[in-house]
Amino acid sequence: MKVIDIRSDTVTKPTEEMRMAMYRAEVGDDVCGDDPTVIELEKLAAEVTGKEAALFVPSGTFGNQLALFTHCDRGNEVILDNSCHIVEHEAGASSVIAGVQLRTVICPEGVLYPDDIDSRIRKVVDQHFPKTGLICMENTHSSGRVIKPEKMKVVYDKAQEHGIPIHLDGARLFNAAVALNIDTSEITQYCDSVMFCLSKGLGAPVGSILAGSYEFIKKARFKRKIMGGGMRQAGVIAAPGIIALTKMVKRLKEDHQNAKMLADMLDNINGVNLFKDMLDINMIFFTLDTEINVEEFTKYFSTRNIKVYPPEEGVFRFVMNYGVSVDDLQFIAKTLSNFILELDNH
Repeated sequence: MKVIDIRSDTVTKPTEEMRMAMYRAEVGDDVCGDDPTVIELEKLAAEVTGKEAALFVPSGTFGNQLALFTHCDRGNEVILDNSCHIVEHEAGASSVIAGVQLRTVICPEGVLYPDDIDSRIRKVVDQHFPKTGLICMENTHSSGRVIKPEKMKVVYDKAQEHGIPIHLDGARLFNAAVALNIDTSEITQYCDSVMFCLSKGLGAPVGSILAGSYEFIKKARFKRKIMGGGMRQAGVIAAPGIIALTKMVKRLKEDHQNAKMLADMLDNINGVNLFKDMLDINMIFFTLDTEINVEEFTKYFSTRNIKVYPPEEGVFRFVMNYGVSVDDLQFIAKTLSNFILELDNH
């Protein structure tokens, strides 16, 4: 029986085409700069983001932390949203790797505003103050919200005013572009560097990209080596990334549509409180009226061949991906409905 995995869009398996591409990939030593498949992937990534150059890295967290490590000097301060991935889900790596201090801004909708940033930029050289080395944005946001380019532009303009670079955590960058129905470069024009994942929604088994100027990527390549990210015959894992960017991006709209369809079904279940303002991409967030045993919840779904994550601070998240079909949606909704009914009957 099919297993439906809605824990994340990172759980997907590489397609058969990807597996064959891995098998046939032409390789070289990437640390020496002569792996042709990696070179092709990096060139393609630079083109789609409108940047001068790109660098293949093992993961999204690696890419974000490499950006901080490259942009900043030790002891610098980084301004960013208090709920973004770099703060919440990267294990405090910024203090360990780049040696920077994070100065967070409370952003209920994941949107940074110029006034909030301006008040936090260290404008005076003083022995008591760290230097503001970087501002980070996230699009799409961890909440599933998409940030419109015009809202990014005002932040970028403020950063430019003070000579501070912008890094964009674009783990699901292509989901944002699809949701906004715009070209990816319309988003990335408002940042100096951008990271995006090949294994979130796009089906590649591993890897992310860090893109920026030639000079930035040259420096980042050196710092990648320091972080232990210098990979040798990496073409075997870069090959599916090329397919991710040329083919899998084109089907992301299906995941968005499935999320909205399932959200409509969940919204009709008594006891489910859907977060309707967080349905921009392939994620569904909701809470339940009834207090539950988390282990019982995940076990209930697991015994019905549905994999789910437990709630985080009471909030549940279901994520659509290319392994979830339209036919699966009704079964997911019915399983949640039955779970609530059984709780009410106890």
